[in-house]
Amino acid sequence: MKVYNKLVRDKIPEIIEADGKKFEVRKVDKEEHYKLLEAKLKEEVEEFLEDKNLEELADVMEVLFGLAENMGYSEEELLRKRREKKEERGGFGEGIVLEGVCE
Repeated sequence: MKVYNKLVRDKIPEIIEADGKKFEVRKVDKEEHYKLLEAKLKEEVEEFLEDKNLEELADVMEVLFGLAENMGYSEEELLRKRREKKEERGGFGEGIVLEGVCE
């Protein structure tokens, strides 16, 4: 048996079962779930940085939604907070680099 011991998407067991393979899974508590989501975020960001495609970017977003949910926030609340911050402070679309501030 190949060992993964990592957080996977909710439908992965169904997909493996449909392939006729046997597998082992376990459900974790909220605290361990959060730690595994943090590890998954690092994994997905690394995959995005390597492949630079929309699919990997969507995976990063899915993990962010998972983290928000674990912390008690909905996807809508996360997106609303993003909009609020963008309206207040802007986004990152213009490529502005702050090189220093004179005091």
